[in-house]
Amino acid sequence: MHRPKTKILVDGGDPEETRQIKELLGFVDGQTTNPSLIAKNPRIRQLIASGHKLSSREEMDEYKKIVQTISPLVGDAGVSIEVFSDEKTTAQEMLSQGKEMFSWIPNAYIKYPCTEEGLRAAQMSVKEQVRVNMTLCFSQQQAAAVYSATKGTKEPAYVSPFVGRLDDIGQNGMDVVKNIQRMFSKGDGHVLVLAASIRSLEHLLYCFALNADLATVPAKTLEQWANKQFPMPDAQFQYKASGKPIPYEELDLEQSWERFDIQHELTRKGVEKFAADYRATLSPTA
Repeated sequence: MHRPKTKILVDGGDPEETRQIKELLGFVDGQTTNPSLIAKNPRIRQLIASGHKLSSREEMDEYKKIVQTISPLVGDAGVSIEVFSDEKTTAQEMLSQGKEMFSWIPNAYIKYPCTEEGLRAAQMSVKEQVRVNMTLCFSQQQAAAVYSATKGTKEPAYVSPFVGRLDDIGQNGMDVVKNIQRMFSKGDGHVLVLAASIRSLEHLLYCFALNADLATVPAKTLEQWANKQFPMPDAQFQYKASGKPIPYEELDLEQSWERFDIQHELTRKGVEKFAADYRATLSPTA
């Protein structure tokens, strides 16, 4: 197999699945997790099915066990661990969770949403040498704000544009990956683009064609890639987008992150969904 330049992360919350993908590919560069994926973890589902709802402390402890099992299976792209947040969570609350989560494993990246409080938490995190992955990114403006907020990070920060969810609303989600890369090519390289919400083999192959820094991919798409003998895009490769194009914007990466328009309906909905999936695992008193 010709190993792509793009680092491959498994998008999931089950260490057993990660182990299987590693056997299939021969490697896994990293893993991304989030509250929805953790809620689907077989052990968590078993607990819920048996009538046991978790306290928020138990939820943290279960999450910790999961990422500690995944951590040694993956390479240097690390394991992204997402803070539990809703629209009321403050930057300080995110940071205190982030610092605890960062201590769980040596290769942790802490996921904060591309919201004002999330960006504030990221800014504070990089000052404390906590690696960050800014998630639920849907626009070039949000990615520019991530660039500005994470300046001075000792190790690269990640930004995760969500391709599939933009496709869902009739846009060409891969354009956001392409536009962010083009914008960052003028920068200092401290933020890497992690293509997320990958839904198909075509998405994955286009990530390879674009030389995206990283891509996080559900196991079933990686299995598809393996079953087809690990195809790579050639010079003739053309991505067939169904949605309307997202135009490139000329943005000044040197201005402060507060100057960018970071509002996006899909970010708000994404935060809501993660919060709801997290709450579904909690006991009413938690």
